[in-house]
Amino acid sequence: MLLDNKIWLGTSSEGPVTMLPRLANRHGLISGATGTGKTVTLQVMAEAFSQLGVPVFMADVKGDLAGMAKPGEMNDKIRARMETVGLDHYSPHANPVTLWDVYGVSGHPVRTTVSEMGPLLLARMLQLNDTQAGVLHIVFRIADDEGLLLIDLKDLRAMLTYAGDRAGDYTLRYGNIAKASIGAIQRAIAVLEDQGGNLFFGEPALDLADWLVRDENGHGMINILAADKLFLRPNMYSAFLLWMLAELYELLPEQGDSELPRMVFFFDEAHLLFNDCPRELMEKVELTIRLIRSKGVAVYFITQNPADVPSSVLSQLAARMQHALRAFTPAEQKIIRTVAQTFRPNPAFDTEQAITQLQTGEALLSFLEESGAPSITQKAVILPPQSAIGTISDSFRNTLIDTSLLRDKYAQMFDRESAYEVLSAKFSSQGVMGTARVVAEEILGTVGPAPQTEAMPQRNTIQVFDPATGTYVEREMQAPVEYPAPPAQPAPAPVPTKVTKVEQAPPPVLVYNPQTGQYEPQVQVPAVQDTKPVKQPKVQKSPAVKSLGERMLDNFTRSTASGAGYTMGRTISRGILGVFGIK
Repeated sequence: MLLDNKIWLGTSSEGPVTMLPRLANRHGLISGATGTGKTVTLQVMAEAFSQLGVPVFMADVKGDLAGMAKPGEMNDKIRARMETVGLDHYSPHANPVTLWDVYGVSGHPVRTTVSEMGPLLLARMLQLNDTQAGVLHIVFRIADDEGLLLIDLKDLRAMLTYAGDRAGDYTLRYGNIAKASIGAIQRAIAVLEDQGGNLFFGEPALDLADWLVRDENGHGMINILAADKLFLRPNMYSAFLLWMLAELYELLPEQGDSELPRMVFFFDEAHLLFNDCPRELMEKVELTIRLIRSKGVAVYFITQNPADVPSSVLSQLAARMQHALRAFTPAEQKIIRTVAQTFRPNPAFDTEQAITQLQTGEALLSFLEESGAPSITQKAVILPPQSAIGTISDSFRNTLIDTSLLRDKYAQMFDRESAYEVLSAKFSSQGVMGTARVVAEEILGTVGPAPQTEAMPQRNTIQVFDPATGTYVEREMQAPVEYPAPPAQPAPAPVPTKVTKVEQAPPPVLVYNPQTGQYEPQVQVPAVQDTKPVKQPKVQKSPAVKSLGERMLDNFTRSTASGAGYTMGRTISRGILGVFGIK
């Protein structure tokens, strides 16, 4: 809503809080937890810019911004909000809206070409690493040098295969082109095609001049991108928004400071723009945000946590609209403390404490004053929007699309001669078919049998020193003399070989060493077997049977010998004992 040609956003205890339109191109930030009223704040600001005649672009992630095409309706909530902000009358009205959709379902198709997207953003969309992104840059360079247009994904596929097949020819001029990187890029393109990339890359490409228009009443056109499906593919969503910003920077001429900005961009879910953003791309974003102000373009980021925006970008956002934040952990409390320090303090309240106590529809507002200095932070209640809040029916959406002046311009997709067609014509002699995949196979020579060629006879020559000329001359080698092979001899019968048994050494055993007092391992020495011949036992002959007389003679002989021995023994014993005086 406008108040004295100023954007009236809310009302505080000190009165209306407004923003100067001529300072709107200093960019801004709308942040706050989910359900605190960020969408309504965005809607009120977009309506005010449109009433000033400034075109607006916004991404509708939740699908509830399309209601801006319908007038609002009075209800109890609107009536209570009017009393709070001191609004005397409520005049609902619809806004001029153009609906867009990358998939061409919920709005006019949004298309661009591969060349316009560029290798930097395309590498982010394809989630390529540094090596693969470098190869993609080389392929773009080759296409530019050879005059090959890259319009859609089949052009890029054919160009990748063409460059990969001739990697050896391009290496010294452009750098190494690894076929593994080519294959990885082709695989990433296949994933992008499954996500609807074929609908996004093509012609007719989006003409951003169609966004910089006003309706018959002088109101700026509000361009709403249906991003409920695109949002589910963060890399594609962020690359598309960054591409639009870069295209505007290159398209628009310098404007400097003026009474009104030329266009206003609202980027919802801004954290997706900076998540996993390569350093080279982040530097480009920072540079674009800093310089696009001079082109008359204002950029406003919408996110839940201000910490999601890099500090290098956050420092360039002058307008601040801070809704409530919740702090349940020490880390979240530290973030709130940091956010509070970025606001100009107000003696009437504690900014850090107020951030956690804001109700739905309340926000801390701080804009630039006439001098360019930030204003004192005001705790304000946001005004109700004059258009409807929420989604629209499918029938009403189709009516907006069919009655748009841009319907015929973007409805029909066409395909003109580009890299795919040029390469197809170049290799038409090999039977190139109508798909980029067959083009790749034809270029690599994997389809159809290879032509048969007659083998050339080889000459066997050798360089020989010629003493007459003092140089080396080539002379043919004499063919070796072939001798008849001897008759084949029958193979000898196999002779069984004797297997020698290898005896393994016995394992070591622990033996106590008294010198060291420890058990030490020692290898057992096997006992040496005696190799002497074993003596055969003598065979004793059985004695002959004696007669009775012979046996009596033997007994008499043993008795006589025994008695004589006994007598001699007694005589000797007595002699010895007598020497010692023993009787």
